[in-house]
Amino acid sequence: MKALSVLLVLCVAALGLLIYYRAQQPPATSAPSIAGAPPPEAAVKFNRLDPPRPAPDLAFAARDGTPKTLADFRGRVVLVNFWATWCGPCIEEMPSLDRLQAKLGSRLTVLAISEDRRGVAAVDPFLARLGLKSLAVYLDSRNAALQAFGLEGLPTSVLIDRDGRMVWTVEGAVDWLSAGALGEIAPYLAPQPELQRTSATP
Repeated sequence: MKALSVLLVLCVAALGLLIYYRAQQPPATSAPSIAGAPPPEAAVKFNRLDPPRPAPDLAFAARDGTPKTLADFRGRVVLVNFWATWCGPCIEEMPSLDRLQAKLGSRLTVLAISEDRRGVAAVDPFLARLGLKSLAVYLDSRNAALQAFGLEGLPTSVLIDRDGRMVWTVEGAVDWLSAGALGEIAPYLAPQPELQRTSATP
């Protein structure tokens, strides 16, 4: 009988500890998004720069080794995307950037600048697998952008207006064909030329 009483006390004590332990746990968070799915628009924050700031004259290279700087693209609206082949969100975002460039054509110049230290050796096989058709990809194997732009993570994108000024930045993968993203770009684009209509001859 005494042994049964001791066992009962131990069971009650164990139950009490279990209840206490569960009460100390943080509440369960929502499940992570499915890999490869575009991020919800609400999760993406475009940081507008007011007033706009001059973009640093970043030096980088084309994949054939030709030296480039941001100043080479002055007079265009430029979306600079800093990415790397080892960055999961960057990989999710690249097809979206490719479709954005195809959609807007010459109205917007998308510069996808790789921060891979191995340069073209890492980038070319990656691009071959991904099958991108419209996106211009450049190299920053010295990671000069990390200091010039103060990058805190990848991917990071910066919109630069025709006067070479940064107007907003955004960190993380973006669905670039979403209404939110297109709405952030549209005010800086030149209007599409109207079709010239000639009156019909009577």
